[in-house]
Amino acid sequence: KRQVERERVKAEAREQDEIKAARVVAATIEALEVAIGRRVGENETLFGSVTAADVAEALAARDLEVDRRKVQLADPLKTLGEHVVVVKRGQGVSAEVKVKIVAAG
Repeated sequence: KRQVERERVKAEAREQDEIKAARVVAATIEALEVAIGRRVGENETLFGSVTAADVAEALAARDLEVDRRKVQLADPLKTLGEHVVVVKRGQGVSAEVKVKIVAAG
């Protein structure tokens, strides 16, 4: 019984550490504004769209490794301007990152 109790306490402590680490990364993500450049046509319409993989790649350029499956987009982003995108960090922690889509030369 004592060994099982020790293992349970260790597991709870490890889980609390993981939650703290996820919150630190989430705070870092929320402090960022990521700019993604895309070609635009007439009337400032995008050629293509910005996907979850594009957002994950932009975050990776800022030294924040995020799996593209953790980036929550209902639909790909198809308009210029600022968008708020939710990034799941696990352990019930998520962050919102500002994604600014700009016209690229």
